[in-house]
Amino acid sequence: MFHFPFKYGISLGVFLGATTLTTYLTGHEPMPNPAMQAMSDTTNRPEENRFKKTVLFNDLNEPMELAVAPDGRVFFVERAGKFYMYDPGQKKTRLLHDFPVKAVDKYLNGMLGMTIDPNFRKNHFLYFFYTIQDKDQTRQRIARFRVNDDSTLDLASEKSIIEFPIDLEVSAHTGGSLAWDAHGNLFISTGDNTVPFESNGHAPIDSRSGRLTFDAQRSAGNPNDLRGKILRIHVADDGSYTIPEGNLFPPGTSGTRPEIYVMGCRNPYRISVDPATSIVYWGEIGPDAGTDGVQGPRGYDEFNQARKAGNYGWPYFVGDNKPYFQYDFATKSVGALFDPNAPVNNSPNNTGMKNLPPTQKPMVWYPYNKSDEFPALGVGGRCAMGGPVYHFDPKLASTTKLPAYYDKALFVYDWMRNWVYAIRLDDNQNYQSMEPFMPTTGDFRRPVDMEIGPDGSVYMLEYGSVYGIDNDDARLVKVDFNGGNRAPVAQVTASDTLGSAPLTVAFKGDQSRDFDKGDQLRYEWRFDGKTVGSTVANPSYTFRKNGIYKTILKVSDQLGNASLDTMTIRVGNTLPQVAISVNQNSTFFPATQTPLAYSVSVKDKEDKVIDKKNVKVVLNYIPKVSSEPMMGHQQLTASFNLGKSLIAGSDCKACHQVAAKSVGPAFVDVAKKYRDDKTATARLANKVIVGGGGVWGEHAMSAHPQLSREDAAEMIKYVLSLGTEPTENRLPQQGNIVLKEHVGKAQEGRYMLTASYTDKGEANATTRSKLALMKSDVLMLRPTKVLGSEADELNNMTRQGKRLGNIHNQSYFVLKNIDLKGIDQLTYRYSSKDRDATVEVHTDSPTGPVISTLAYTATGGWNKFVELGTSIQNPGGKHNLYFVFVKADTPNRDLFSLDWLQFGTKTAATAGGREPSTGN
Repeated sequence: MFHFPFKYGISLGVFLGATTLTTYLTGHEPMPNPAMQAMSDTTNRPEENRFKKTVLFNDLNEPMELAVAPDGRVFFVERAGKFYMYDPGQKKTRLLHDFPVKAVDKYLNGMLGMTIDPNFRKNHFLYFFYTIQDKDQTRQRIARFRVNDDSTLDLASEKSIIEFPIDLEVSAHTGGSLAWDAHGNLFISTGDNTVPFESNGHAPIDSRSGRLTFDAQRSAGNPNDLRGKILRIHVADDGSYTIPEGNLFPPGTSGTRPEIYVMGCRNPYRISVDPATSIVYWGEIGPDAGTDGVQGPRGYDEFNQARKAGNYGWPYFVGDNKPYFQYDFATKSVGALFDPNAPVNNSPNNTGMKNLPPTQKPMVWYPYNKSDEFPALGVGGRCAMGGPVYHFDPKLASTTKLPAYYDKALFVYDWMRNWVYAIRLDDNQNYQSMEPFMPTTGDFRRPVDMEIGPDGSVYMLEYGSVYGIDNDDARLVKVDFNGGNRAPVAQVTASDTLGSAPLTVAFKGDQSRDFDKGDQLRYEWRFDGKTVGSTVANPSYTFRKNGIYKTILKVSDQLGNASLDTMTIRVGNTLPQVAISVNQNSTFFPATQTPLAYSVSVKDKEDKVIDKKNVKVVLNYIPKVSSEPMMGHQQLTASFNLGKSLIAGSDCKACHQVAAKSVGPAFVDVAKKYRDDKTATARLANKVIVGGGGVWGEHAMSAHPQLSREDAAEMIKYVLSLGTEPTENRLPQQGNIVLKEHVGKAQEGRYMLTASYTDKGEANATTRSKLALMKSDVLMLRPTKVLGSEADELNNMTRQGKRLGNIHNQSYFVLKNIDLKGIDQLTYRYSSKDRDATVEVHTDSPTGPVISTLAYTATGGWNKFVELGTSIQNPGGKHNLYFVFVKADTPNRDLFSLDWLQFGTKTAATAGGREPSTGN
């Protein structure tokens, strides 16, 4: 849930990629398509399936920045100091050096960036941006090294190009990106090195004594400081540098540093320079505020463009030059707004000139919430990164280069939102439009750097799912474009995947597909993973010996392009059969303490005797679940895990883990802290929405204004539920249970009786292990009162909070898997303004047998609810119930609003009269 990280510090065919897979299967790369190479079409968007992402290396820890050499070698670094090279010839990655950098804790500095010299073919120079500790001073250093012919790093060749001190206690805003323009000038991005906390997510301009690191005016707003800037220098052969013409402050200007090209940056974490125009682009990671406040506007991230040197406003402005107020942190008094045309830095911590250049507006800006100007960028956490500009070269002999469609497109990406966009500029380099790049197949895992290689392919470092730890999915990837014939996509399905020998399996491969019309597909089945056993699309095969078989289908087209799909067949055991039976209704629990008589039957084909120790029967009571569709087992599970699902779809997992600390606290620690706090849900839900910090250390949680209060509350409920260690009371296979947990409480809970059996397994000679299998059955009991919003399916009606409305003639809702044993009465709580109609209950379809009919009359107002009962028949067994609204004559729209309905008995129900009730 943090706006992190750097503001503070399949199938085999899909996996390998088209070109790599073709080489793997056929032994040669696909021939270039001359027509595609010469094409220069920037109007027809290529199909997304023409792009393939290949993982080149996936054993990384906090990868930072990469550079691709002219010969295709990929150099990249990790924050802790490791420097790697990927060799495309050998398809291997080597660790070249482990720099002893100052990488503190999980967030602070270290090895931040790298690049290669524009004349790398001749001089073999590499440049690194890293943190050093020299006696009592910590500094950022940009140094140059030479790579030897054998790809080893010549450590003796180190030349320190430029250094500047930083405040190490600030775990924030490092910058660290390096790039070159067409004239051989080196650009260096630096963060403002300022504590962003205690400013309520607004401008950190606290100039009180002793608050140096809380004042970005000392760095980003200071023309005499190299932090919070993009620097531009020209490096000489001997390692010294000169100042190119056109920087923001001419050499000799009092109170300034001549290296500054761009000032007023918060954290320009990734920059790029257009090799054709030398225009600088970068992502600006903005502040945390989710809403406008006393100090000024909410936070925005930005994509910026600098055609010439300029001031981009931080810490006085954000977004499209939205000004902050001059704010006194001592008295909390608010002064005038800062003037973007004539900003003044009056901080006592400013060592440079006070009158600053006028500020420049960004190209794109967006908050946590939906952007009015750029709605396509979505909502959620923000971490903007500026990527490369692509230039299509029709003369480049590459089968994998991006197509001409992306000529002159600027690629940008967001670490938190996991997307990449291509920004289109007009002939004057002004913003024109944007579109997502590989939105459905990219599967980007927090992109942290992106470059175009000499082959025209995209190279990317993906940081991995969680900030500050060794992610399993941190990796180096490559995206290739296939402009010619595409490999088919193999897909295997089977009639069964496990059983006793001999096991006959009917395989199907005819669901494999080819994106190129007219291609003739050929099939090769290797049932044992080695030998071709069939060449038909849908074969059958009998496995006669126990074992685990990796069955592989290879599908080829007439040009030899192919892909693979694999299915595992386990022979030697079959699933047990487990079933729960009860003596009462198997959908609803009664309101009284009624014993539940149950029995669990277990059968297993291979086990002659059922081992009772392996039979597990457990009853759990879930006190409350969300009012979402939940009548069937699957629906209820999804509803109970609503908060978990919302968290999984949000940016929370970037900074939180369930049981381990990341940049934020572990969820279980949060749950334990607030275990006995009855007000925690409301307070923490509000904090999720508005942001805040101070409880778990210095790192603040960013705002999530896009979340509704209900969704935020569900997320917190899930987190808090993790603090209670589950108590598991094992039950016998049959018995009687007194259901009492719900008595005296609002009937919102569920009883879940789970039975499972793990069999003894069948010995497998191949793996020398037993193929033990487990099967379970679940009985879910819920209250007899069902809220309207808990319907499983709706047709031509809508959920309105906990109710159903907008109900018309032939509208219906569905409750699934309902047992009506012992039930003969339905009671509806409803309102209807002025329409009399009928509600029919059908089994299994809207036109199935009718088992209940309610002829109701209007109540006289939508807020006037009454309760009305009617009889219902038990058809036996479980059925899906369709509640169909019928009014043939007009007007027949807006018939009904359902608050709830209750399943019961006539003896327990009140007489079928009307009991008016008004309001909610």
